[in-house]
Amino acid sequence: MPSLDWIGKKAVVNHHKQVPFHLLRGNEELSFGDPGSGNLLVQGDNLLALKALLPYYAGEVKCIYIDPPYNTGVDERDESGKRSGWVYNDNVSSPEIKDWLFRVVGAEAEDLSRHDKWLCMMYPRLSILYQFLKEDGVVFASIDEVEFANLRLLFDEIFGISNRVGTIIWDNATDNNPTNIAVEHEYILCYAKNKSKLASVWKSQNLAVKEKLLEIGNEYVKKYPDQNQRQEAYTKWFRDNKEYLWPFDRYKFIDDDGIYTGSQSVHNPGKEGYRYDVPHPTTGRPCKEPLMGYRFPPETMERLRAEQRLIFGKDEAKLIELKVYVSDYRAKLSSLFTFDGRVGTNEIKEILHHDRRPFDFPKPTALLEELFSFTTSKDDLILDSFAGSGTTGHAILKLNKADGQKRRFVLVEMKDKIAKDITAERLKRVSNGYVNAKNISVKGLGGGFRFCELGETLFDADGFINRTVTFKELAHHVFFVAIGEPLPSGSDLTTPLIGTSNNTAVYLLYNGILGDSSDDGGNVLSRDVLAKLPKHDGLKIVYGNGCLLGPTRLNSENIIFRQIPYEVKLS
Repeated sequence: MPSLDWIGKKAVVNHHKQVPFHLLRGNEELSFGDPGSGNLLVQGDNLLALKALLPYYAGEVKCIYIDPPYNTGVDERDESGKRSGWVYNDNVSSPEIKDWLFRVVGAEAEDLSRHDKWLCMMYPRLSILYQFLKEDGVVFASIDEVEFANLRLLFDEIFGISNRVGTIIWDNATDNNPTNIAVEHEYILCYAKNKSKLASVWKSQNLAVKEKLLEIGNEYVKKYPDQNQRQEAYTKWFRDNKEYLWPFDRYKFIDDDGIYTGSQSVHNPGKEGYRYDVPHPTTGRPCKEPLMGYRFPPETMERLRAEQRLIFGKDEAKLIELKVYVSDYRAKLSSLFTFDGRVGTNEIKEILHHDRRPFDFPKPTALLEELFSFTTSKDDLILDSFAGSGTTGHAILKLNKADGQKRRFVLVEMKDKIAKDITAERLKRVSNGYVNAKNISVKGLGGGFRFCELGETLFDADGFINRTVTFKELAHHVFFVAIGEPLPSGSDLTTPLIGTSNNTAVYLLYNGILGDSSDDGGNVLSRDVLAKLPKHDGLKIVYGNGCLLGPTRLNSENIIFRQIPYEVKLS
């Protein structure tokens, strides 16, 4: 398999293992809504934040979406809307990335190209992201042509080329600049943790929205025999519910056969089609002909007209469209996706009323809804470590509202002001409801999130457990070290027995959990302490400050003892 090499690679390949574990501190003032929603927004460097989250979510994430810096060589905007350079800057004008490069890569950092720097930044982050995915989990990564080839090779190396699922081409712009080739698309790479574990066919959860529209259509057809009254009633319902109907938010018509939209699929795409006149039903004059002609022969067009499957404009000046009913909708995740990229910017303006642009090209929620609707359901967890304006969280809240699922999200945003004033504020408003830029009230989607910030490291400079670390925080960490998976949700954490997995029990003697925190007391495994431990028939792994039991007794009790802090560290 081809491999990718660059200046600094040797220094960063294993760097994620040396990143220290930090604590997460909740900020109740910035948290909002339902505390049981399972949603989390973390402010802090995403490499440190991911390492801090690992003991809680390793192997638990169904879908990862990242929108990393595209490394175009054009500085992005700061919080005030002025261009100042993205956090991982091409020109290393960011103090954070300059300091990190010289500490990790060393003197070679002086010779790094902008692509070397970008690869150094991405490699350890992808390496940690891999550990978050469930066996049937997938990752999507947006990128443009500048780093597309490099990112694909990074994924091939870290995830394995056999786990490459595919590449989506997003047609998102019209470039009218005179150039050799007008670039009007971006890419979304998709890789699996284990491709063999994926479902053979991805089915969209949007089918729940489809079922709702079929139900409404049947109800209105029966309730309103008169077509004009029926359309008037449905138009009102459609306007009230449009924001929850994606991808059916263009299905604004109804007739005897149900709800439908107009499609230009009568037009021939890409090559010369059939040429003939189709008279307008009111004016009698020939309707405007598509640029490349019709895709159907005259007899097929006549049959569609007889079946009343054609949509005509007020006069012949409008192109004919074909009726497409909700009942005909068949969802698939296509490798080609057309959606105006400017919608993302407009969404933020509508919600936050910001004239400045802290993000030049935020992703539209509809784009991410498309990805998540095929790959997640129920209470699946979605992770985004380049959260930016919070599009991922917004998209998940919209999907949950539309299909009744309970997906959860974990978002990481590095910039303090962005996280608080943009990401958190956007999530708060779409959860609770808001008045948009046009002074129209928009209903809330429900849900909520906890806001967390990075605290101190788990270990102090001398290698000891920080005094501020609580029993609960250390419990999550040692269980992850011992078992390799997060502590089961709902663990009691009021006794030294913190959790079990595959008939192995993990115990923690720390912070006086048995009521005695002296050096030779409840934090040391002795005969008296052993008698107080909750019983378990299988293997027992016990963490404590010390052990007064000999090897023979430990073996007879099926105990593995690990001393704090020396055997708590995890590379």
